[in-house]
Amino acid sequence: METGIKADRTEPLSWLELEGLVSPRPDPIDGPTSAQARLRLFGQPEEAVRVTLFRDHHAWCPYCQKVWLWLEEKRVPYRIRKVTMFCYGEKEAWFRRLVPSGMLPALELDGRLITESDRILEALEGAFGPLGPGMADPAVLPLRQLERMLFRAWCQWLCSPGLGPQQELAAQASFQRIARAFEQALDQGPGPFLLGDLGTADLVFVPYVERMAASLAYYKGFLLRREHPAINRWFAALEQRSTYLDTQSDFHTHAHDLPPQMGGCYASGTALQQDLAARIDHGPWPIDAPDPETSQSEPPDARAVALARVLRHRSVILARNPAGPAAFDLPLRIALTALVEPQPALPLVPPPGSAPALRYLRDRISVPRDMPLHAGRCLRQALEATACRDPLDGAAQGPPIPVAHRRDQDPQPFLQAAPTVLPAA
Repeated sequence: METGIKADRTEPLSWLELEGLVSPRPDPIDGPTSAQARLRLFGQPEEAVRVTLFRDHHAWCPYCQKVWLWLEEKRVPYRIRKVTMFCYGEKEAWFRRLVPSGMLPALELDGRLITESDRILEALEGAFGPLGPGMADPAVLPLRQLERMLFRAWCQWLCSPGLGPQQELAAQASFQRIARAFEQALDQGPGPFLLGDLGTADLVFVPYVERMAASLAYYKGFLLRREHPAINRWFAALEQRSTYLDTQSDFHTHAHDLPPQMGGCYASGTALQQDLAARIDHGPWPIDAPDPETSQSEPPDARAVALARVLRHRSVILARNPAGPAAFDLPLRIALTALVEPQPALPLVPPPGSAPALRYLRDRISVPRDMPLHAGRCLRQALEATACRDPLDGAAQGPPIPVAHRRDQDPQPFLQAAPTVLPAA
């Protein structure tokens, strides 16, 4: 990212100067998969749209991700209407009238409303053909059962409170036994995916295995991709596809979005677990080598993407920060200057007492809702590095992330405010 910033600057960039560094965003309608898109056409006319997907604002819902990936892989034109999940804010009244249960995802196909992700995929296959072997294929049915077995073993390990050391080991062994069965299924194919090329069978596994990798690292000190090489190869192959990369979250986001969804996630308390959780929360990122979160290196535009996303929501970010907009303006500009010039000769020092405000934002970057994985890392790193230079207390933390709910991530203020710089998605 060429910025022309002086390495010895003594003042942070102004908002106008920061805006001048923003590049045009990719086309959300016909370009790469985008968490911010409201319409996807894949080069077809809007009249071709037969599908409306109702999914969560945060891109945290695993069942929504499964349907989202299927539509992207099949390149089926569709509209997106976003809905607030129960844990993160008030459900929109218009959606409760449409779907009284309020459950996500929901999908409208040729005027017919369908709920439950498996039923949705079956309906989409009927309308547009399967993605590889279909949901009812004899080769896919046992794999769907295997995914549910893996899900249950994960839940029993992650969501059981008060496990002693021996119970932790037993729960881990049960989980790994089924993870090895998933590896054996992967190894039976000619490539890294199940049953040949990427298909519906893989997409059934993607959302929760992604969340398993994140949550087990944070709460159990267990690196799934390191312990199970075939699963790592499967992830690496997924990460070659822009469809997956742009729906993929990161360890930090999932570690903190899951507790309200799961009814609690319980840490093992080992030294390894505590060390990994601290690195996931505070960086530096990547948290280890080789990188346990992604096989992809940082793209050249990661910092520019992060900057653009902050500028788009600047006014709400400033208003919602506990420090208040006036007090947070200068620290945020200092952090964004550090984002675009990560190795200055003389790093800028934020005002005394800025660290909690900077870390409040660091902790609430949501991947991929706000930005892709690498952009999120770059922004977190800049915020953390700036917080560490707080002359009053460089170790001061912001308000803790809630575990019973995530109302701190209520999307409504962002939806109600006009973007500062870039047009709305």
